[in-house]
Amino acid sequence: MQAIDLLLQRQSARVTTDPAPDEGALQLMLESAVRAPDHGRLQPWRFVIIRGAGRERFGDLMAGYLARARPGIEAEALAKARKKALRAPLIIVVAAIIDRSGKIPEIEQILSAGAAAQNILLAACALGFNAVWKTGAAVYDDQVKTALGLQSKDAVVGVLYIGSEPGGAPAAPRPSSAQFVQQWGGS
Repeated sequence: MQAIDLLLQRQSARVTTDPAPDEGALQLMLESAVRAPDHGRLQPWRFVIIRGAGRERFGDLMAGYLARARPGIEAEALAKARKKALRAPLIIVVAAIIDRSGKIPEIEQILSAGAAAQNILLAACALGFNAVWKTGAAVYDDQVKTALGLQSKDAVVGVLYIGSEPGGAPAAPRPSSAQFVQQWGGS
């Protein structure tokens, strides 16, 4: 597949199942991630790999956040939160380790981590897998960040759920880029 075809055809997975990317494919996805634009060469990216039984513990972490955020929440809602961690055989939490000591704005460090996440999605598709990028209020919580080995100053930019998509992804309608473009020629 040509790179331009991959860019024009990529879309988020609706469902992912086994098989997950093997170690070789995962390594290629991560090597692609660290090619993201990086102003100041800060290398702010961190990738937390979650698979196997770790997914269940990640689900417990998400449900724990929900229980703290919404005291008295029903057990059914907590079970649903736990189950979200099982939506794919491989999860990669992508974060920006924020360096506030230098001249590079925080937003540029976050955008670099976002570009790294996009590179992972594209690499997954190029390797025959698919993924969906999620977040949710829990990833902004300091206790969740700490459990993932991050600090409160750091920013989780995405939780990537990666696996195989049964039957492939049906084509999703996309808008024309023309509706998002404006020409500017100065004042």
